[in-house]
Amino acid sequence: MTLPLIVLLPLLGSLVPLLGARAGRTGSACLTAILPLCALVLTIFLSVSVFDGQIIRYSLPWVPQLGLELAFRLDGLSLLFALLILGIGLLIIVYARYYLAPEDSMARFYSYLMLFMTSMLGIVTSDNLLLLWFFWELTSISSFLLISFWTHQSSARKGARMALAVTGAGGLCLLAGFMLIGKIVGTFDIGTILDSGDMIREHPAYMVVLVLVLIGAFSKSAQFPFQFWLPHAMSAPTPVSAYLHSATMVKAGIFLMIRLYPVISGTDAWYYIVTLVGLFTMFYGAYMAMVQYDLKGLLAYSTISHLGLITMLLGLDTRLSTLAAVFHVVNHAIFKASLFMAVGIVDHECGTRDSRKLGGLRKYMPFTAALATVAGASMAGVPLLNGFISKEMFLTESLQTQNLGGLSWLIPALATVGSALSVAYSLRLVVDVFYRGAPRFLPKEPHEAPRPMRLPIEVLILLCLAVGMFPAQIVGPLLDVAMSVVAPNAMDGQDLSLWHGFNLPLMMSIAAMVFGAVLYLLRGGLNSFRRDFLVTDAKYVFEGAVQRATAFCARALDRFDSRSLQRYVFLMMAMMLVLASFGLLRMPVLMGEVPMQPLDPYIIVGATLMGTGAIATVYFQRQRLIALICLSITELMVILTFLRFSAPDLALTQLVVSTVTVILMLLTLFFLPQQTPKASSGIRILRDLILAGAIGIVIASINFAVLTQPYETIGNFFTEQAKPGGGGYNVVNVILVDFRGFDTFGEIAVLGIAALGVLKLLNRMKIFVPTTSAENRPWSPEYYPTIFGSVSQVLFPLALMVSVYIFLRGHNLPGGGFIGGLVAASALIMLYMARGVEWTLRRLRVDYQHVIAAGLLVAAFTGMGAWAFGEPFLTSWFDYFHLPLIGELELATALLFDLGIYLVVIGSTMMILANLGKLATPHSPAREARKASTKSTTMEHH
Repeated sequence: MTLPLIVLLPLLGSLVPLLGARAGRTGSACLTAILPLCALVLTIFLSVSVFDGQIIRYSLPWVPQLGLELAFRLDGLSLLFALLILGIGLLIIVYARYYLAPEDSMARFYSYLMLFMTSMLGIVTSDNLLLLWFFWELTSISSFLLISFWTHQSSARKGARMALAVTGAGGLCLLAGFMLIGKIVGTFDIGTILDSGDMIREHPAYMVVLVLVLIGAFSKSAQFPFQFWLPHAMSAPTPVSAYLHSATMVKAGIFLMIRLYPVISGTDAWYYIVTLVGLFTMFYGAYMAMVQYDLKGLLAYSTISHLGLITMLLGLDTRLSTLAAVFHVVNHAIFKASLFMAVGIVDHECGTRDSRKLGGLRKYMPFTAALATVAGASMAGVPLLNGFISKEMFLTESLQTQNLGGLSWLIPALATVGSALSVAYSLRLVVDVFYRGAPRFLPKEPHEAPRPMRLPIEVLILLCLAVGMFPAQIVGPLLDVAMSVVAPNAMDGQDLSLWHGFNLPLMMSIAAMVFGAVLYLLRGGLNSFRRDFLVTDAKYVFEGAVQRATAFCARALDRFDSRSLQRYVFLMMAMMLVLASFGLLRMPVLMGEVPMQPLDPYIIVGATLMGTGAIATVYFQRQRLIALICLSITELMVILTFLRFSAPDLALTQLVVSTVTVILMLLTLFFLPQQTPKASSGIRILRDLILAGAIGIVIASINFAVLTQPYETIGNFFTEQAKPGGGGYNVVNVILVDFRGFDTFGEIAVLGIAALGVLKLLNRMKIFVPTTSAENRPWSPEYYPTIFGSVSQVLFPLALMVSVYIFLRGHNLPGGGFIGGLVAASALIMLYMARGVEWTLRRLRVDYQHVIAAGLLVAAFTGMGAWAFGEPFLTSWFDYFHLPLIGELELATALLFDLGIYLVVIGSTMMILANLGKLATPHSPAREARKASTKSTTMEHH
């Protein structure tokens, strides 16, 4: 159970900042850091077992029918990424305390940040593909919230929408790829899938799987052609950029490719797609970084370039290249987080990130300049720093590829040029800002940042130096255990040392640094070359595409949408008629083997009355009260039909539902014209009559065909198991509260939500309340007849007693929470009708929203009670007890669940009907005059 806490603690941590919002800035940061720190300690504690070669797993069934489990694993790879996510995340929490402005909501920021951390931890520790995809999409949502944190900025909103659209679309492709993998292997368990690489590669659908998975990974890690969204994510606050670009979201796609490397790599398709995409992305990002004036823009494009480098290493598909890719993930996270935070300090203390205004800041910010210099040198691959070692491994491995035949020399040549560009934009970042020129037109006087704000950078710079000088001792064991699940034995024979002699990779590295320095000196030519091209902003291109798509949909809707409800219903019914008739026409014989039941006078009379009531309802449709009475006849015959065929539960339910429905329709029709004019022509009426008749014939034929065919029913199982499995003789009720209890819980939740929706719809609604009849005769001044009020006083407690009786007996006899709740609601509505809304509200102080909430909580806690005994959610329990004077008594937890249903039904029904009743409360002139007179007399008295 310890493993899920690594994900659960940061999730709980997303609530801590909101609860501790009044603790002040430092207090909020400290409180936020507690739970991630505990998760980091747990990760380090579990790492002892991982270093011993174990894979720690935890699994809890979630939706086993779909293959979805709440399954987590901690192996070497997930350990490496978890340490990066938690470690850098804690440093970001400290840094953000001093970066955010006083007017920024720290509670909201930290809450979003913790949700982001949770989603990334979920990705790297998931042991189920569907669960991984769940957290994958959660990163898109949480990053959207972080990128758009400064909602007052248009660039932040546009950048967040772009990031969400691109990564969300890639996530859908990834889901399709995961579904195919699950179909091929037969499971979504990642452990099993990692052992099924040959099966997947040999399957005919391998190419489809590869493309779908790579689209998901490339879109998340900003690889070509999805690289355009990442630079615009820099609209987020710098702490977000530092976290997103170093250890979290953009590394999710890289992690996915590394995680599934044993499964989908090892083919020519993998080599060419991944290598070429990574190579192009590396050059594109490096060139764009060279021509940026915004420092965060420079770092964003450099992130794209380094992600392309890692992708290219994975595409080269050798043990050393994969090791170099994993190693560079660590190095890039360290120096990129420190660089972003250093740029954030410059922006925070100088008021700008424009390199044309900055220069010579070493005089004003010496400590920040020193830290940024070391981090920039690491990004450039200078010896004695961590970036140098992984870059040298990259150059070494580029020499080994032979897949391009006679053109294979291009790979090391282009790798050297890419490394040179990395040196050039690193010099631009460090030299132009801190060592060259002088600041001009700065919004603020530059000065050094507070020491606590620099502390996270100092920690990362120490890591840059430590890993660069002692790589084997610092990260060697971690890389070894990480590679054991990616490319076993990749570390065998590899020397993670600073010096490997004077060899060709070292010469290539020296050439890259020299060439990079030359490119830096010639950067003016690159800038002028850039100006020769039309500069487009991806944000506006994306927004334009969205607006054009929206406009096209609006035009298409106007073209086909007549906004006629009658036409919609006609087309829908006509299509249903065609589809249903197509199936019937293919049947050779309509009647099956089951014999028909004999007709008796009761069935004939009932069917005749039912049909007559339906026809009369249509005929008197423009006279609302008569039509409602005719409809009630049809409902009554349905109730009698249920009784005739031995369904007392359904009959009782229909009886109460009909009563409540008639009241609801009376309240609703009260606001409609009492007589509606004839709006349809004779031809249209004939058309509708033909369509309705045809549908009736087709539906009747389908029912006849189904009922006369022999089939096996699951009803026998419920009938046989109702008593021994559910402890009740009422099969219908046992199904609702036991066998299908989860469905019922969902239904009452929907019922409560619908009632809340009606409440918000009717809240403060002002509509016309008629005061005269259709013949223009005023309503009777006696709104609440005395006889009705007197009778209601007698019937109200009796109806409530019947409601409780029906509720209590529902487990063994016709009844239950749903029927009992409707009976109680009918009694309450009777009181409203007899005494009026105002009179009732003064005496019956009930908040029906609280009643709904109480019902849902009772039902939920009843279901969760089964967990205490190791049983699935909503597993019921029952037993028999002998009580003195009472005798044997059955007690079942299903009764508590039924109580929740009872409360939700009462609350939902009353919330709808009572609020409609408030709208229908008449206000006569005489009554208003009496109120005004009373108010005037009271004022004179005072």
